[in-house]
Amino acid sequence: MKINKERSYYFMHPDIKLMPDERLCAVGEHLNIIQKTRGLRWGTDSYLLAAYMRKSNARACELGCGTGVISLLCAAHGKFPEIRALEIQPEYAELAERNARLNGFDKIFIPECGDVRDARPERLGGRFDVVFSNPPYMRADTGHPSDVPEKLIARHEIFGGITDFCAAAARLLNFGGLFICVFRPNRLPDLFEALRVNNLEPKRMTEIYPDAASRPSAVIVESKLGAGPSLEVTRPLIFYANDVSDGTPRTMTPQAARIYDTCSFAENDRYQGDNT
Repeated sequence: MKINKERSYYFMHPDIKLMPDERLCAVGEHLNIIQKTRGLRWGTDSYLLAAYMRKSNARACELGCGTGVISLLCAAHGKFPEIRALEIQPEYAELAERNARLNGFDKIFIPECGDVRDARPERLGGRFDVVFSNPPYMRADTGHPSDVPEKLIARHEIFGGITDFCAAAARLLNFGGLFICVFRPNRLPDLFEALRVNNLEPKRMTEIYPDAASRPSAVIVESKLGAGPSLEVTRPLIFYANDVSDGTPRTMTPQAARIYDTCSFAENDRYQGDNT
């Protein structure tokens, strides 16, 4: 699957215009995403989170949607019939809405500007069966803060940490509903603590490795509201067949290529066994 390829105005909806600080990128054959040239660009984590979610008739909500790419990937692959979303940065909430209209999913994907810390079911039309997020993964006082405000907010816990995101998910979910997020392995203790404090029990987890010689770079965790303790750790996803640091052209593993082609972890799950 080809991603992040710049496209021309020819592909634009006639009523949607690019701003001077924006560019249009292709995500696969049919999905187009407008991105800010100086903003945080979406990447592999976003695509893998979308792929991790199973198709269902569930009502879903994304916390911190940015440009809307994860929700739009879910919409394009028929994951959910309705997806609501919150985004705290007004310019990105508006951009996500434009991306929804640009791709013809504005009846399925409905983003709005709002603070995850204030998320309530009554504001979003009721509770959800699935909540998902690619939350900020760095504490506010760690790392190298970007001088671009959009990147700083997306990467650092400026407007809420992982406990706030888990608390929002718990408030929004029906009992037995799922919260799915992608996070950094070095912060798994923080994630697990935040989940359990909010009655969310980790049920399925997959580690993502750049290559077989590297440490994991990301982890995807699916938790269930009100469930008992029992965690299934699936086989890891090794993304590239060669060492990404050796300078040679990168080649996806067959496992990663299948996930990118199908936007699904189904084969990975079947290898491990039944995940229901």
